[in-house]
Order: sequence, then C-alpha cells, then structure tokens
Amino acid sequence: MSAAFDATPRLEKYELLEELGHGAMATVYRALDRRLGREVAIKVIHRHLRDEREVKERFYREAKAVAKLRHPGIVEVYDVSEPDDTERYLVVELVRGITLRQLLRQHCPLPTELGLGIGVAVARALFHAHEQGVVHRDVKPENVLLELPELVRLQRNSDTPGNVMSQSASASRKPVVVKITDFGIAKVLDAQGVTSTGEVLGSPAHMAPEQIEGQSVGPRADIFSLGVLVYECIVGGLPFEGKNPAQVLRRVLDGQFIPTERARPEVGALVGKVIDRALSHEPEQRYADADEMARALEAELARVDVAEPLQLLDEYLQDAAAFELAYQERLVTAVVERAQCARRDGAVVEAAALYNRALALRPGDPSIVADVARLTRATRLRSRWLRVGAAVVAFGSVALGAGYWRAHWATRAPREAVAQAGAPASAIAVFQTRQAAPTVVPVPSVVASPEAGRALGTSDPSNSKREVVFGSRGQNGTSGRVAVRTVSGTRVVQVVLSGAAGSRLLIDGEERSWFGVKHELEYGVHRFEVIAPNEQCCVVPEPRVVKITPGDGEIRVVMAVEFRDAQLQLSGVEGTTLTCGELFPGVVGAPGRRSVRVAKPETHGACTLFPPPESGKGPRTIDVVLRPGGTFTVSGT
Repeated sequence: MSAAFDATPRLEKYELLEELGHGAMATVYRALDRRLGREVAIKVIHRHLRDEREVKERFYREAKAVAKLRHPGIVEVYDVSEPDDTERYLVVELVRGITLRQLLRQHCPLPTELGLGIGVAVARALFHAHEQGVVHRDVKPENVLLELPELVRLQRNSDTPGNVMSQSASASRKPVVVKITDFGIAKVLDAQGVTSTGEVLGSPAHMAPEQIEGQSVGPRADIFSLGVLVYECIVGGLPFEGKNPAQVLRRVLDGQFIPTERARPEVGALVGKVIDRALSHEPEQRYADADEMARALEAELARVDVAEPLQLLDEYLQDAAAFELAYQERLVTAVVERAQCARRDGAVVEAAALYNRALALRPGDPSIVADVARLTRATRLRSRWLRVGAAVVAFGSVALGAGYWRAHWATRAPREAVAQAGAPASAIAVFQTRQAAPTVVPVPSVVASPEAGRALGTSDPSNSKREVVFGSRGQNGTSGRVAVRTVSGTRVVQVVLSGAAGSRLLIDGEERSWFGVKHELEYGVHRFEVIAPNEQCCVVPEPRVVKITPGDGEIRVVMAVEFRDAQLQLSGVEGTTLTCGELFPGVVGAPGRRSVRVAKPETHGACTLFPPPESGKGPRTIDVVLRPGGTFTVSGT
C-alpha cells in the first residue's frame, strides 16, 4: 500500500478503493459499502473546510435536504456523515461513465439535437429538485454525469467470472443516462466566501447575474446556467468569455453575448431563440420554470423528428465520424420537409428560419435554393393579393358611401346647396379618398449563399441590403410599380479559429489576419475559408458563406480546424478487451480498432488491458501516445 493511499481518510463503514478526482472543496473516492457490499462514490470535504462551524452545520442540513430527491436524472444520496464525525463526507450513487466536460473536451460542439437532448434531461431533473425547494446553484458540465451502457455492462460482467458480453446484450443497448450531481453543495460554502474566487461554482460564465451580485438565488438562476450549458454544447464555446474572470463577470452582468444562431448558424434561429431566452439578463424574461424550458427544447426536437436524442448520443459515442456523416443527411431532409410544410401552411417566418438552417448545413444546395425561391415568390404574390384585397375593401367602402350620399342628396342636398351657395340643382358632390402610404416589405433574410441570393434577387453588385417598396396606383406616379432602394454600410466581424495552430484565413479569396483582429465588412454575402497548416494531420473545414446584414453589435464567425482522428488498434486473442478512461468512452475488443478524437498534436493516456477470463492473467496498464492521423497498436498477447 502506497504512502499516498495511507494518507487518505479512514471511514468506519466504508473502504476507500481509489481516488476518482478532486476539486476546490472535496475529494471524490470510489469506495465499498462494507454493510451492503456495493460500490459507492464518497465526497470527502477538504480538511481546511471541515472544521468551519458554519460549513459543518450547513453541510449536514443541505445534505439531508438533497437526500430527499428521488429522480432518475439526479445522483442519489445514500448517506451523510454525522455532525460529530471527524470527517465531513457525502455517500452517493456511483455513476459509471464520464462527465459532460470530458465529453466536450473530445467532441465539441455536439450535433445540435444531442445537445438539446442533454438539456432536456437536465431540465427535467432540475424541475423535480425545484419542486422540492432545492436549487442547484452550480449547473455546469463538470456536474453533469453521463452513465454509459457499455461501462455498466462491463461492471456487471466483471462481477461474474467468465461471463463475457454477448451479442444479444450488445444488440439491446440502452440510451445514455444523464444525471446531475452536487446539488446544494455550493450553498454550503457561500457563508465562508469560498465561492468568491469562482473555484467552487466553476467558471463565472455559468453564474446568473443575480448570483454574481449576491441577490436571492432561485430556480431561474439554474435556468440561466442550463442555458449556458446547452449553448456550450451546441455552439462549441461559452456565451460569456473574457481574458480573466473579472471580464467574464462583467459581460454576464452586462448581458452581452453573441446570439446562439449567429454564433453557429447550423443551429438555426428557432433553436437559438429557445437558448437565448434562457440567457436573458432579467430572471422574469427567462422561462417560468425548468419544465417550460424542457418543453421548449422538446418542441425543437420534435420539429426535426428526433424522439430519442439520448439513444442517438449513445450511437454517436460509438463512432462520432460515421454518425455525423449519416445524421447530417437525415437532419437536412427533416429540416427541408418541415420548411416545405410551413411554406404550404403560410407560416413564412418559420419556413424562412428552417430554410436558413438547411442552407447553413448544406450551403448552396440547388434544391434548397429552389425552395427558397418558391417561398419568396409565394411571399410576394401573397403581398400583392393582400394589397389588392385592401384596395377592393377601400373601393367598396367609398362606393357604398357614395351611394348613400347620392340618395340623401337627391332629396335634400340640391335644395340646400342652391339656397346656401347659389349653385344649380344639378351640382355633383365629389368625394376624395386618402391615399395609403406605400407598403415596405423587407426581403426575407434567408440568404446563406450566393446562389440563394440570386434566387431571391438580393445578391446585387453593390453587396447591400435591399427593400422592396410597393406603390399604390396614382400615388407619386408609381402606377403600382415596384421600386427598390439599397442600404449600404459595414458591420464589424470577428473570425475565431479553433483547433490546429498555424491556420490561415481567407475572406472573399483574400488572406486576412484573424487573431485578435476585427474586420469591417460591407453588407452582403461573404465567403470565409480556412487553410489548414497540414492536411495530413488536420481536416480542412468547409468554406462558410455568411450574409452580413444591418444591425447592432459585432458578428462572430467561428470556424474549427479539427485534427484527424487517431486510431487505436488492439491485437490479440478474442475475449481481450481494452478501456482507456478519459481518452474515449466504452470498450475495445480484440481484434479491433477505435477512432479517437484528439485535440492536440500529441495525446498521452493510460489504458487498461483485460486478458480473456480463461487466461488466468490479471489486467495491466498500457501507456499510449496518440497522434492525429496515426495508429497506435496495443498488443493483447
């Protein structure tokens, strides 16, 4: 037994087996409950905190409150230390899997619908806690656990010697289970000022404005934090960023962030609207409760026919590259079909938003561009009929009024007119009608490519925004003609490149600097391209076409130069398996190969090799080094 292990706390009812991790307030251990014979997770409060009287009292009180929560999406609390115990600890359910933070380190951003599915699961769990009067106060990826079906089965099989996972077990996979942990723990330390550094509550970017200002924190603070979490999942970055915590806190307090759909157009305006509402600065402008937010997220999933997003997440974790390739095709089809339904139903705004998302997912697709053109023609035709209908109603009203007054004046007006003005009895009264002001209809903002712009008639040489002005007959000599006026100007655009260092940026074919540089670009469509430093190690991203329109604030274009997946190969006899902890979730069986997402030129990790049960050999640790585009082979012999 090592000296390090001897230094671990000793608990009467539990045997500490290994350290799983540690944070600003506690160390987490995998442990064995000696009485019940089951494995649990134990969070032991650091010694410099456990003797604080306020911490001691709050810890016991909050732990008892959290222990009342019973929900499949909340890590269950089994036991808590007594007030007189030497150590302060919390015994909770052991979740076999990874944290959401670990997942995002390898896969970020996630496919939009998978991020929404995680958001729904967290929202449901939060709503249950809020109904019981418990506010989490620390919702962030580090406190969201993903229980992985493969690891659960591996543990169950290891409990029965010689029982290896069968094909039938693999075929009946269950979805990933999302669970929240650390309910109420942040509140325990608030009185001691421990959270003032941001360490306990994680990144300041996840804290609601009212929480930063020390105001009363309620369920809507958790909704704000959940909005930050989902934003990060589907956009690939935080909504509130800065060079230091003070800058981040200031941006949160100012409510300044790039709207979700603008930060990543593939998300779409409809999904972006849901997330942006959760990030509202004022609590009253957010969702009334977590259940309302869950229903809003589910509505967006249903819009593209995704019923089981966590089942899809499990498929994604098995082979992310293959999943994304197949899923994007399915997603574009679903988005276009729903846009076509909205167009037929006359829901122009919804149809435009959906077509815009489809074009962001598949820029310049001819069939989508043709659909956009049909939507535009239908919109213009509908506008014409509305104007004709209004004119008919106005003319009918005038004619009706004239008919009445003719009858009235036939018996009365001639005599009165002659008597008062000396006019002949056959005088005719002429009624003038007020001409309506011209109707201004902005061109639908659904342009995401030059091809779409040409179809809509908005991609003109001046690269400016256009408005269509309909004049009424006889007004200012327009005779019903359509006039077009242009609005010229520029807008600040900042390009953010993530991934491999040394990448180069092209805007409209011209190389531009990008690091810390903001560009003034004219209104209109612009093409952004990235040249990767090395195609052997890196995946060159597809060019992005972005339409710059008038508005306040800067536009942010985010592009990622991703490293190619590394390959981990396991050789050896059948029945040999390999697990690699944080490198990737799941198990590799021999002979087999696994693609591993890497985020740097060289990634080091440790894997555990499990020989076949009949071999009589024990597991051993293998050090691996993964490089983008390369293959690392582990020998199972």
